[in-house]
Amino acid sequence: MNKDWIEVTIITSSEAVEAVSAMLYNTGVKGVSILDPSDLIFRRDHTTDWDYFDETIIDVNNEVVVKGYFKEDEKFEGYLQDIKTGVNNLESFGLDKGVGSVTATKVNEEDWENNWKKYYKPIKVGEKIVIKPIWEEYNKNSDEIIVELDPGMAFGTGTHETTRMCIKALERHVNSDSTVFDIGTGSGILSITAAKLGAKKTIGVDLDPVAVESAKQNVSYNDLSNIEILYGDLMEVVKGKANIVIANIMADIIMFLTEQVKEFIVEGGYFISSGIILNKKDEVVNKLTQCGFEIEEINIEGEWVCIVAKL
Repeated sequence: MNKDWIEVTIITSSEAVEAVSAMLYNTGVKGVSILDPSDLIFRRDHTTDWDYFDETIIDVNNEVVVKGYFKEDEKFEGYLQDIKTGVNNLESFGLDKGVGSVTATKVNEEDWENNWKKYYKPIKVGEKIVIKPIWEEYNKNSDEIIVELDPGMAFGTGTHETTRMCIKALERHVNSDSTVFDIGTGSGILSITAAKLGAKKTIGVDLDPVAVESAKQNVSYNDLSNIEILYGDLMEVVKGKANIVIANIMADIIMFLTEQVKEFIVEGGYFISSGIILNKKDEVVNKLTQCGFEIEEINIEGEWVCIVAKL
């Protein structure tokens, strides 16, 4: 069996991480890892079970390293060119591309498949939720809810500001009568969190088949019967209405979806949107209010915003 892979390394900014990850999932990528100094600092400061924390892995320049892993085939060069073009175009979408470099090298499977796992530890997000990598042990407190996760194949580990704010918003708004739709579910972390919080029904959707398979795998690690993961567009694959629709995507996509999302939310329901860079906050707020939403919360962590709007 061929154990050799091509590792594509993209050096960018925290602001552009989600966009870069989305680019990779639109190619033939087989795995993605993200080394974000802000995530590592958060893990260092909010977990207590490190055997050893190597401070040298935290980049003082706050550069983020996103790595995608590919099998070498006739499509790879096309994928690589698409990634380079996408990174170069980040600034046209108002995102800081940072260094913006894209390089490709051959690596052995053992060099990447397991080494990165040592940087992921169980972490408490919000009042109750603990995100626990499946390979780690954790002794839970009686009031904690454990979300089992393998974050290796899709973005969404619970440490990024956008995801943390979404989890906290779900804690405040999910109850046993809630139906929750999760747009762009990624690793499935928000869908699983909503289900674990006791939602009556949770549906996660994603346009990327790699993310869908990863989310389904993550669902299998949790003892759940109230969750479904679907491939496709919310507007096409989901029927009915939800009490909560959550979208941790990007500001421009959120604004594009806002009018349509109304058709999927019951009166008095909530639209929780995140992945919004701070300088886009007012645009998103204006779009939401124009479409008939009432702004309930505007939460900010670092350069990121999460908005809870009521219909």
